[in-house]
Amino acid sequence: MNQVQDSWNQGDPYEYFMGRWSRLVAHEFLLWLKIAPHSFCLEVGCGTGALSETIYEYFRPEQFWAIDPSPGFIAKAKERLKGKGNFVVGNVAKLPFENGYFDLVVSGLALNFFPDLIAALYEMKRVSKKNGNIVAYVWDYSGRMDMLRYFWDAASSIDHNSRLLDEGVRFPICNSDTLSKEFKQAGISEVETTMLDVETKFESFDDYWTPFLGGQGPAPSYVASLSEEMQADLKDQVFNSLPIESDGSIKLLARAIAIRGRV
Repeated sequence: MNQVQDSWNQGDPYEYFMGRWSRLVAHEFLLWLKIAPHSFCLEVGCGTGALSETIYEYFRPEQFWAIDPSPGFIAKAKERLKGKGNFVVGNVAKLPFENGYFDLVVSGLALNFFPDLIAALYEMKRVSKKNGNIVAYVWDYSGRMDMLRYFWDAASSIDHNSRLLDEGVRFPICNSDTLSKEFKQAGISEVETTMLDVETKFESFDDYWTPFLGGQGPAPSYVASLSEEMQADLKDQVFNSLPIESDGSIKLLARAIAIRGRV
């Protein structure tokens, strides 16, 4: 198998693939946080803006900034927020903000994609006010992120090398204990974690499978690298493994690991 590089340059396909579930877990995350309104807020690794939009729904920050390295994702986030907030393309390990500026620094479903997580956490701490909150969540890839587990388990049954691309293997950081250690290593205190569960209901197998053809993110990038024959084999393997209801729908669980701490 040729080396497969994750693609992160188009917002619309990624929104169809993951954004709809990102919004669900963002709601659960903010309910858990109970952050005071009118905060100065920064989102690091904002993607297509699912969490950004939810932040505005819940506590209307006095000032909101978001940063992401993907121009395509930033364009989608700006479109989604319709003029609210400030969105910039940039390096998450070199945040373009002054020291001690934000009450809340948040990252949703992104920490595991940061090339240097500790550097990013130190930057998040640097731009936080004293007693400010640093909060984040990631998918439980190796556990109950069912839509991906069924996919990668099927992929590994026909292509053993696909395990190298499986987020559950690639991202050991997506674990409560490991995340807590990283936060504490960066000097963040009062660290606590919880699990957030949401149902991911697909109306049909096509509703489940078609987003994997969009080429954005690890699993869709892997599908795009396959021959038509291997894609068909993989599709059959996934179809035969999924718990499809009598009406054709598929009900799965998506679990995220949430973490918060104080500066």
